[in-house]
Amino acid sequence: MFWADKIAADAQGYHVVNDSKTPSGRVHVGSLRGVVIHDVIYRALKHAGKPVKFLYGVDDYDALDTVPKYLDQEKFAPYLGFPLCNVPSPAEGASDYAKYFIGEFFEVFEYLGIKPETYFLRDLYRSGKLNSHIDTFLKNAHLVREAYKEVSKADRPNNWYPFQVVCENCGKIATTVTTDYNGTEVFYTCNPDATDYTKGCGHSGWVSPFNGNGKLPWKVEWVAKWDVVGVTIEMAGKDHSQKGGSRDVANAISRKVLQKQPPFHSPYEFILVNGTKMSSSKGVGSSAKEIAALLPPELLRFLMLRTQPRTVINFAPNYETITRLFRDYDTLINKYANAPELTEELMPLFYAQLGDEIQPFQPFDFSTLISLLQVPRLNIQEEVVQRSQKPLTEYDQQIVNQRIAAAQQWLQDYADEEEKLVLYLEQVPEKANELTEEQVTYLQKLTENLQNISNWEAEELQTLIFSTTKELQIQQATAFKALYLSFLNKERGPKAGGLFSYLEKSFVISRLQDVVALNQPKQKAEV
Repeated sequence: MFWADKIAADAQGYHVVNDSKTPSGRVHVGSLRGVVIHDVIYRALKHAGKPVKFLYGVDDYDALDTVPKYLDQEKFAPYLGFPLCNVPSPAEGASDYAKYFIGEFFEVFEYLGIKPETYFLRDLYRSGKLNSHIDTFLKNAHLVREAYKEVSKADRPNNWYPFQVVCENCGKIATTVTTDYNGTEVFYTCNPDATDYTKGCGHSGWVSPFNGNGKLPWKVEWVAKWDVVGVTIEMAGKDHSQKGGSRDVANAISRKVLQKQPPFHSPYEFILVNGTKMSSSKGVGSSAKEIAALLPPELLRFLMLRTQPRTVINFAPNYETITRLFRDYDTLINKYANAPELTEELMPLFYAQLGDEIQPFQPFDFSTLISLLQVPRLNIQEEVVQRSQKPLTEYDQQIVNQRIAAAQQWLQDYADEEEKLVLYLEQVPEKANELTEEQVTYLQKLTENLQNISNWEAEELQTLIFSTTKELQIQQATAFKALYLSFLNKERGPKAGGLFSYLEKSFVISRLQDVVALNQPKQKAEV
């Protein structure tokens, strides 16, 4: 049984699935994994006929702790330590920093067919919905300290209280330390040395902790959120789920202070880019918005779902990774088209859809599109029609157009120079004048064989190219190097059979003859 369906099968009663994000900068694609996982749990529960609601919270009362490298450092550095919702927006169209960056992320939600009910922490605090929990945790600060000590071995002083005031003098929340509570007000100090990234102003005084004057530390806040919005299922990333980690501390606080069981939880792994964990505030990795601009929505969902949640996804939008992603998706589409039953193998495909059904189509190889788009003077739409096994339906054409756009985006933003196909149509490439006698002999023989081929298609051409190497007993690497130098001016390229199939037969033969002729004088000199 698919992992989400198993959770749904075991679930009893009404459920609230929750996820959240601190919008500290441009949201990276790694954050989408949790979103998609929670969305799939929600869909699985609905699929099983269980009553369920899906919520997504924006932790916008957290402090700005880093100015991302892509923002104006001078403009935003004065706001370090401020609640994100109190930091100005980087651009027009949003009221503040938090809404600007979460707005980008919510656009990706819409693109992926993810439609949770959203809420902002600023609203929970300012409306007073968290007041009773703030009071409870302040009155039971000793129990909160005990939970930290027992679970994570973290010592808190006896005068430490789980609350951070928004400083009345400087506006910072990251630098304030609360040391007393009299039942209606807290005493706090804006400590100059509270953090290593910004200085507190030194102000101190008594202030009400209610109605948005500050926030709970996030592990305590997590527990309060669970109770206020009624969360029953919330997964967490591996970093928060380790023994003695954030989730364990929150669970202990929920049991010890509120005497309530925490929501169902299971950890999920990171998404890495070339082995590096991505960070929103540091601007490391590809943003969710950028990857959504590259991949069709079903493919982006599939990227998250084809791997079990507890397995790391090492994502890098290079040629090998992205073409394999499309190929794996197409393999499942073909399996479903041939046997339309929702087996466990096909469940990642099912939950990758924006709706509740899989609509089969005639896949067109993504790597072939990448190559075709780089052939000058080629009508891509006509070429796709000619190369498709069956006439394209309207939906087939829609998918093709989607993939053409993705291939164009990939070539523009992600392809390395070695991965780009630069065909020399007007003249023989310079490096094609540096072939060995063995390579020239191969090109001569290949030219003869190509003149006799009747079916100018990629597979047959590739077979002929290989068989000619065997006929002359030349190493394949040596032969292919000669071919790529003759057309691309570099030693590597796409499948040569595919490359030739994109070109006119007369042009390929003429080019090979020209290369042989250019190298003849050199061969005579060597003799």
